[in-house]
Amino acid sequence: MAEDSGAEKTEQPTPKKLQDAAKKGQIARSKDLGTAFVLIGSAAALLVFGKMLAMAMLNIGQRMMRLDQKDIFETNSMFTAWGDAGRELAAPLSGIFILILIAAFVGNTLLGGFNFSWEAAGPKASKMSPIQGFKRMFGLQALVELVKSILKVLVVVGIAYLLLKVFFMDIMALSLMSEPNNIESALYFLAWLFLGLCASISVIAVVDAPYQVWNHTKQLKMSLQEIKDEHKNSEGSPEIKARIRRTQMQMSMKRMMQQVPTADVIVTNPTHYAVALKYDQGKFRAPAVVAKGVDEVAMHIRKIASEHKIPIIESPALARSIYYTTKLDHPIPEQLFAAVAQVLAYVFQLNLYRKGKGSRPKALAKELPIPEDVRH
Repeated sequence: MAEDSGAEKTEQPTPKKLQDAAKKGQIARSKDLGTAFVLIGSAAALLVFGKMLAMAMLNIGQRMMRLDQKDIFETNSMFTAWGDAGRELAAPLSGIFILILIAAFVGNTLLGGFNFSWEAAGPKASKMSPIQGFKRMFGLQALVELVKSILKVLVVVGIAYLLLKVFFMDIMALSLMSEPNNIESALYFLAWLFLGLCASISVIAVVDAPYQVWNHTKQLKMSLQEIKDEHKNSEGSPEIKARIRRTQMQMSMKRMMQQVPTADVIVTNPTHYAVALKYDQGKFRAPAVVAKGVDEVAMHIRKIASEHKIPIIESPALARSIYYTTKLDHPIPEQLFAAVAQVLAYVFQLNLYRKGKGSRPKALAKELPIPEDVRH
């Protein structure tokens, strides 16, 4: 069925629509949120490992500026110095790198979760189209990005001015301090200034993240016709499903009718209900229902039973009880054992009588022992 593209898209996207979009790489993402996490993670890393990094840099500076007679005549002294510098910087830089890596992963998966799509990574003709490029440059999304960029500049400049004003005297006092305190303090102030500037970016991210979720949902909204078409494609059209059900019922009915000639007795209502019972001691400990039905199906069961000379017993209460309490190819419940036993005993005696091997059995009782809890 053709998709109704002109219909108004007012419905929320279905789980299947969201799943298909994720496979194409279309998920809610906030670049500002990821950037804010990376920057704040970097500032936090400097606060945690800043002192260690400062001491490592101080040791490296002192080592590089110190020259003795041994270093002059040692050809490998330069490589040894670089090795020492690498060992000094390994621990603080590794810690900073790991914290930034964790922040980057969390920031980029916090909204939309982790998702990788080969389809999104592949080349697209629309991205190389000049017309599509102009639409992206002058569209609503471009306008939103422009507004966000202006807000970023204003917020960052404002926060930077406030931070410099607060820490101005402390920064100027660094020139009066001696090493290594001046290096540690400088990195300390740098980290806090950096953290303040990064926190200002988070203000934009807090606004941008809900907008990206709303915009993503808006782009994936569906019309009522699209939802109907999706349901048909996933579940199958009602016409085909109905045809399959009819075919299954016909096959099941055919198999059931093939079991009627094997039954020991047919219990009827006498016109509306009919159940076929068979007592197979090797399969069930009680008689089982091999066929059952109402109205036309019941009439067809009685017809087949008559053709194959299967005894037909009229017992309305028992027929209804068996029909409603016992599934096809299942044994009858214990509550009906006594009533069905009387029916089967009568049928077996009747068969012996017809073969001339016994006396005529007494008529079956009109009121069979059927408990109230299984009566229908």
